[in-house]
Formats: sequence, C-alpha cells, structure tokens
Amino acid sequence: MSKIFLAGASGVIGQRLIPLLVDAGHTVAGMTRSAAKADRLAELGAVPVVVDVFDRDALITAVVAFGPDIILNELTDLPDDVSRIAEFGDLNARIRTEGNQNIIDAARAAGNPKILAQTVAWELPDGPDALAVKQLETSVLAEGGVVLSYGQFYGPGTYNPDAVPAEPRVQIDRAAQRTVELLGSSSGIVTITD
Repeated sequence: MSKIFLAGASGVIGQRLIPLLVDAGHTVAGMTRSAAKADRLAELGAVPVVVDVFDRDALITAVVAFGPDIILNELTDLPDDVSRIAEFGDLNARIRTEGNQNIIDAARAAGNPKILAQTVAWELPDGPDALAVKQLETSVLAEGGVVLSYGQFYGPGTYNPDAVPAEPRVQIDRAAQRTVELLGSSSGIVTITD
C-alpha cells in the first residue's frame, strides 16, 4: 500500500482520515504544527510529524525523510469559533498559497509524489480567499495533482454539528470516506458533496 503524508492531520477531516487510511493498509505521516496534538495523531494510527508548513526547509526535510507516495493537503487556518471566520481570511488564504507552494516544493524534493489538496465547492466572494483557491487549484493541477473540492462540512466536530447547511454540502464522515476512495484518481478537480 501507499505511504501518505497527511498535512493538516489534526483538523476536522484529518482526524477522520487517519483511521480510514490505516485500515486500508496505508502508512500515514500525520503533520501538525502543534506538538500538543502529536499524541492524538499517534493514537489515531499516524506517525506524528510536527512541522509548520511555513517553515519551508523543515517541511522539505520532513517530507523527504518520510518518502511518501502521496501527499494529502488538508490544511486550513480557520478558527474554532465560526463567528470569527472573517478574521481568518488572510491566514487561510496564505495557507492555500504559500503553504501549498511549500508542499509542492517538498513534493518535488521528495521525487514528485502525487498531490491531493482540499478546496471548496462553492463560489467565494472576490477577495484574497477566492484568489488563493484559484492559485491552489492551478498549481496542484500543474503538478498533475487532484483538487478535492469539498462542500460545506456538517456533522460532529464541524461548524454545523447539528444542522444541515445549504448546498453544496457533505457530511464529514462521507467526505473522509470519499477522499480515501479518490487517492487513485487521475489529475483534475473532483467535487465532493452529498
């Protein structure tokens, strides 16, 4: 099976992906920037890798050392409190641009493993976030990668734990399952919705 480097492993979908990937026979390196989250990733079955995506050299070193067949970029920079989401627009845009480019650079240094990267299935208003999504999609496709275009997550641990949001949407466990099914996809944009 494959060696998968999961960036954003401690996030809402990352924590669901690890057990699914391990159960499918893959070896998973779970990347987080928070040392406090490393034990949780190990409990889920990943090899914890504590590195900040914005520390380009450390990221390249970590990815090369693991030697992945696939890099799964599930990184976001969003608040726990949905009412503060607007405050994080620039941070989330940076993770999709500079962070994603650092992942691409690390992939190139590690022999060009396949890249799958998350984005959103809805139209964002003009601004830094919309430009960042476009840049991420273009750069991942240029590497022969797959863009995972998710609907709004709902279910336990998401911004919509009890309510079903407007379309496009996807239940979080279904999103994780579908992501695992798409590891072998050819390059393109794949929409993941209910």
